[in-house]
Amino acid sequence: MSKPSTIVAVPAEDVGLLERLRAGDDDAFTDLVARNTGRLLAVARRMLREEHEAQDAVQEAFVSAFRALASFEGQCLLSTWLHRIAVNACLMRLRRRERRPEESIDDLLPACEADGRTAEWFLPWDDAILERLERDETRALVRAAIDRLPGSYRTALLLRDIEEMDSADAARLLGITPNALKIRVHRARQALRTLLDPLVARPAARAA
Repeated sequence: MSKPSTIVAVPAEDVGLLERLRAGDDDAFTDLVARNTGRLLAVARRMLREEHEAQDAVQEAFVSAFRALASFEGQCLLSTWLHRIAVNACLMRLRRRERRPEESIDDLLPACEADGRTAEWFLPWDDAILERLERDETRALVRAAIDRLPGSYRTALLLRDIEEMDSADAARLLGITPNALKIRVHRARQALRTLLDPLVARPAARAA
C-alpha cells in the first residue's frame, strides 16, 4: 500500500504571491526578494563563509527560482522551496572552487586502543554546557569550530544539523548515499566535539 502524500497547508499570502509572480507582476518578485533575502543570505554565509560569494549565491538562487516558477507545484512552502534552491546554489559554488587535497579528519576523532575502545573520553556535557553553546558569545566559537572541519564533513554537518535537511535530501544534493552521509555526519560531530570540548569541559580520566 502506498504511503499517503503529506499535504502542506500553504498560507494565503503565499498563494496570492505565487499567483502574482506567475502573472508577471514585478512588484511580486520584489516582495519575494524582500521577504526571503535575509534568511537565504544567512544560509549562504554559513555554507560559503565569504560575503561576496554568499551574496552572489543568493542572487543566483532568486534568478533560478524565477525561471522555475512554472514548474513549482506548491507542494511545499515558497520559503522551503527557495531554501532548497539556495542550498543548491551554494553547493554548486563549492564544487566550482579550486580543488585542493582535503585535510584528514582523523586527528580530530577520538583515539582508540588496540581493542577498539576509546583511549580518551570526555565528561558528558550537562544541560548548563549545552545552554552555553546556544548563547551569542559562544555561538561564534561553535561557528569557528565548524569552519575548521574538512570541507566535505563541514558541508554534510551544515546540511543535516544546521539547515535541518533530512538524510535523503542532503545525500542527494551531495551525490552520495544516505548511509555515506550518516557516516560523514557522525564523524563530523565527533570531530566537532573534540574541538569544542576544551572550551566547555575538562577531559576526564578513564575509569579504572
